[in-house]
Amino acid sequence: MIRSNDHEPAHVHVFEGDGESKINLDPVEVKQVWNMKRQIARKARRIVSENQEYLLQRWDEIHGE
Repeated sequence: MIRSNDHEPAHVHVFEGDGESKINLDPVEVKQVWNMKRQIARKARRIVSENQEYLLQRWDEIHGE
């Protein structure tokens, strides 16, 4: 999820069950994890990394850059 009222740096929030992770987009880096299994957070990072270009493009569209 990219929140429209969120702040820099460009990042996404990934949810799974009751867990959440915040992953920066450039460079791709897991910044925070709340109540999420390490394995799921690693998988989320991999997926974000594979889709980095698209997600950065969406961030710019949402945040008007």
